[in-house]
Amino acid sequence: MQAVDFNSDMGEGFGPWTIGDGVDNELMGYISSANIATGFHAGDPGTMRRTVERAKALGVAVGAHPGFRDLVGFGRRHINAPAQELVDDMLYQLGALREMARAQGVRLQHIKPHGALYMHLARDEEAARLLVENLRVVEPELLLFCMPGSVICRIAQELGQPVVREFYADREYDLSGSIVFTRNVRGYQPQAVAERVLRACQQGVVRTVEGQDLAIAFDSICLHSDTPGALDLVEATRKALDMAGIVVRAPR
Repeated sequence: MQAVDFNSDMGEGFGPWTIGDGVDNELMGYISSANIATGFHAGDPGTMRRTVERAKALGVAVGAHPGFRDLVGFGRRHINAPAQELVDDMLYQLGALREMARAQGVRLQHIKPHGALYMHLARDEEAARLLVENLRVVEPELLLFCMPGSVICRIAQELGQPVVREFYADREYDLSGSIVFTRNVRGYQPQAVAERVLRACQQGVVRTVEGQDLAIAFDSICLHSDTPGALDLVEATRKALDMAGIVVRAPR
């Protein structure tokens, strides 16, 4: 692998302190694509605007990060809602960030569902197909960030919506290729994460929770900004990629 995208979730707070404090400001300098919270699991209009401004200043591509309507649970709790309701909510959130970005002369590169919604779309045929069908109408060139081998990845490829397959630097995998999510993400050592990412890029494999290697193909590395020690993890990973001669750049 000679080049790869590096994405992280941004703007997942509230009020004017979100960008001025915390890790977002510094972390944004290491990535190539920013997934910006759109208000349902985190974020607010002002935070969205400031996050887009920061991304624009650094040349970082911008994408919408819609979630379940779940501020209390940070979008990590599954909500059993009809497919049409979920897609309506996602289109609403997509439109909000798209207009914030358009006002600053920035075009959205991608959409990446958040948390439990991401996993729901990875396995629910009805909701995944309805979302992709709607994207084909409103944003047929918008990149859809998704898990390789997931239901939504397959449907997007079938219907012609461009996809970006993700590798999670700070999440575990099982032998099925699924991400093993926990409510309390454990701490990671920066060097261990950097080596894990480099191995995935150079050898195309990741060590699973069962202790075996799993072949994995991907276009983008994801490292969450709310993982403990995220800034150190991102910095170490980016340094390892640079030293290995792997160019970090947005898919477009």
